[in-house]
Amino acid sequence: MQLTDADYHKATRLIARRDPKMGALMRTIGPCGLPARQREDHLTALISAIVSQQLSTKAAATIFRRFAALFPNGAITDAATIDLFDDGALRGVGLSGQKVKYVRDLCARLGDGRLRLEELDTLPDEEVIVRLTEVKGFGRWTAEMFLMFRLMRPDVLPVGDLGIVNAIQRVYKLRKRPDPKRMLALGEAWRPYRTVACWYLWQSLRLEQAAPARKAARAPSAAPVKRAAPRAPKKAVERKPALSRTAAGSRRRSPSTSRAR
Repeated sequence: MQLTDADYHKATRLIARRDPKMGALMRTIGPCGLPARQREDHLTALISAIVSQQLSTKAAATIFRRFAALFPNGAITDAATIDLFDDGALRGVGLSGQKVKYVRDLCARLGDGRLRLEELDTLPDEEVIVRLTEVKGFGRWTAEMFLMFRLMRPDVLPVGDLGIVNAIQRVYKLRKRPDPKRMLALGEAWRPYRTVACWYLWQSLRLEQAAPARKAARAPSAAPVKRAAPRAPKKAVERKPALSRTAAGSRRRSPSTSRAR
């Protein structure tokens, strides 16, 4: 079952009503952006899952883009087309030797019918996990990501996801990381929309990472240091040259001389 926009609105209201901490988090983050994260098709989603294992988001995106560029218009069409490329070509886009083996096993299962992607849409969540974990390199976490971001199943809680573990610890202010039992107990309040709750928990980590930058942007800039204005140089006092005794004597006039004039 995939959720409509009305379903997402209903999910957030239900979770907020049952879990005040999640309600506060959702109000901070805003509308659920989970629909925008849906993968294009089943095969692309599974190849992306292999590429992304043990890599940063940026590195995984680069390698996946190179892998997709092997195909016309960048569209991964089918397993048979993938098999046309030798191991060297797959290694050339950045896949490790181990991941090349995972891709080969996935393609072999798709080729001989052991895995039928079209059947996954109608299978229960746990059965999808069973089918996918038969592929080399696919664990439970990879299958859960496929359920959440390709099949858009609404009630998945990946207790093995480190991001979800850390987010729950922070949101609920737990002294230590919650174990799967504690996480499942908390998640009961989110049923049947645990996938929606997980999206908000992942977003809470992004908020925390962005907080220092926002804080720095809001901080007032330091006031400029006022420097004392340079003092104007003192005007030199012009001193009249001292008169010599001879000149001084010539300026003095005797009383008789003054009267005579």
